Parts: sequence; C-alpha cells; structure tokens
Amino acid sequence: MGESPGAARAACLAPAHQPLHLVEQTAPATDPDPKALACYGLLVQERTTPGVSQEHVWLRFLVARPGSEATSAFLSWVCAKLTAGGKTALLWVWDTASWHRSHAVRQWLREHNRHVKREGHGIRIVRCPLPRKSPWLNPLEAHWVHGKWAVVEPSRLLTVGELVERVNTHVGCPPEEPLSLPQKVS
Repeated sequence: MGESPGAARAACLAPAHQPLHLVEQTAPATDPDPKALACYGLLVQERTTPGVSQEHVWLRFLVARPGSEATSAFLSWVCAKLTAGGKTALLWVWDTASWHRSHAVRQWLREHNRHVKREGHGIRIVRCPLPRKSPWLNPLEAHWVHGKWAVVEPSRLLTVGELVERVNTHVGCPPEEPLSLPQKVS
C-alpha cells in the first residue's frame, strides 16, 4: 500500500453489469498533502485455544517513501507491542521490497536478535523471505488487495487523512501516530 496519494488510482463509475476500471488521477501541483505515503502492516495470527485462531492487522503510516530507517522503526514498534502482549518470537514474512532486504535492515535484525539472546528477554525475529513474484504466499497480501478496492474513491482523490482513516477502518485497526524518522543533520 506504499503508493503515493498524488498517483492514487480511482475507479470509474460503471453500470452494474460492467466491471470497474481504474483510472489514474493526479494531484494538482498546489496540493498541500505530502507527495508520498507509505503503510507498514503486520498480520498477527495467533491461536488462543485449540482450533480457535484470531487475526489482527497492525498498521503504521509514514508520510514519506518506505526505507530502511522506517522499516527498522516499524519493527521496533512491533516488538514493543508483542512484548507487552507476552510474546517472545515473531515469524516475519517478507516480500522482496528493497527496504526489507537492505543491508541496514539486515544489520538491525542481527543486532536486535543478538541483544535479545544476550539479555534473555525480548522478541526474537525469525525472517521468512518470500520468493520473487509470489505475493500470494504472504497472508497479509489479501488484506492489501481487498483494502485497496474498499477505500478507493470513484470520483476524486482522497486526502492523506481520509485515506489513512479509510484503511484503518477497513482492516479494523485503531489509528496510530505516523512513524517518524529522525531528521538528518547535514
């Protein structure tokens, strides 16, 4: 869902017997909304009693393009929430996005897991990379696909606030503060 609001797509209105078609809409140059919005998500699947499982989607938005720093910040947030829930490990299903495979993220994961092992507590992260061009193997992908269609506006571009609200509502996720990245000092 890391698409830019400026390049968001909207469905054309079509008669009931016709399929909807996507038409690219562009934001005017004077649009005050940010030019990029990324959405990080985690599908939490857990078994509560024998045969009963629960799913929750955790989302964090970033008013910027996704990258290594944002991925590490998201992972830190996820680990804090899982620790608060009494969990000890996370099986993380990754696609092949460059910010998931980056040297910085792999280094963050190594250091994080070493720290957890050394301290004897925390969330151990087991990375499960997906093969290229196989998004259907990621259980969260169905939520993304259906979510994009559920939040689309047929006649206009959505503002960043509207888009965030619609996505959170669709997946049943309470709104969270957007991820923030430290400002780079030159």
